[in-house]
Amino acid sequence: MKLHTFTGEMSSMFVLSVAAFLIAMLLTPIYTTIAYKYKFWKKQRSTSTTGEKLEVFTKLHAQKFTRHIPTMAGVVGIVSIGVVTVTTNLDRAQTWLPLASLVGGGIVGMIDDIINIRSNGGGVAGLRSSVKFAMITALGLVLGWFFYIKLGYNAIHIPFAGDWFVGWWIIPIFAFAVVATGNAVNISDGLDGLAGGLLVISFTVFGVIALLQGHTSLAGFCFTVVGALLAYLWFNIYPARFFMGDVGSFALGTTLGVVAMLTNTLFLLPIIGILFVVEAGSSLVQIVSKRLFHRKVFISAPIHQHLEATGWPEAKVTMRFWVIACVAGFIGLLLALAGGHIA
Repeated sequence: MKLHTFTGEMSSMFVLSVAAFLIAMLLTPIYTTIAYKYKFWKKQRSTSTTGEKLEVFTKLHAQKFTRHIPTMAGVVGIVSIGVVTVTTNLDRAQTWLPLASLVGGGIVGMIDDIINIRSNGGGVAGLRSSVKFAMITALGLVLGWFFYIKLGYNAIHIPFAGDWFVGWWIIPIFAFAVVATGNAVNISDGLDGLAGGLLVISFTVFGVIALLQGHTSLAGFCFTVVGALLAYLWFNIYPARFFMGDVGSFALGTTLGVVAMLTNTLFLLPIIGILFVVEAGSSLVQIVSKRLFHRKVFISAPIHQHLEATGWPEAKVTMRFWVIACVAGFIGLLLALAGGHIA
């Protein structure tokens, strides 16, 4: 790629990112007014997935829920990204799928958030996990069908080894990436600025990979997401003014999985998004240990709550996770360059 061409494409990415940032910043006061007027308060869970009382979680986060912090701020990001993409960067091969995932995942998350807001608290205070899993799986399968039938993808690139042709199996693999990433981001959304910062880093890395692959529309989409997320982080860093809610975490999480599939970097996704893997993995380990051995591995799960319980301040956990994510993202980018993902 010639230098002047690359510079021009980077300038276009910058414009898209800034546009999303500005739109999100303009929409935020409108959302905030509505959220406080209609009391979009996030209700605290009182029981875990395995049914016991969440005593540690309740103690760690009691102050947040007593001062009433609204949720569903992810709607602002979805609207901002959607407006920029539909008006300036709509491409059948590169941006239809991530945009559909953004909206589809957002709808599932919004249903969950609305149930949570209208509940009286206690219990799970939202959609049952099995219902959310089924809805996200259905979304992943539909998008995977489009990925295989309409876009013609049928192989997964293995770093340093080449393409692995899987045929129609690409559909359930695609669905798995969407479901796993969507749930992992949702689990990570537990501290002020944590999920937002990790998503900024991940989408930036995938944006660079897409740009180097020549997928300029997809790269533009990734940087559009980054711009919207930076506006969100402006208000969500400690102490948070609002939460993105499931509408944001599911929308952006599923979309991250779609972007990984479109860049053919599925095997790099666990590296670039290493903290999402650790967060989801720690929750899974905790659940399995309690059900099989009736004992906890962590004081509280996911792992960011365990670190809080051991005495780490919330801001320290968040910022150290950001640092780890930056290092992992850089490693993932190097592997993409060396592993044959970029022609």
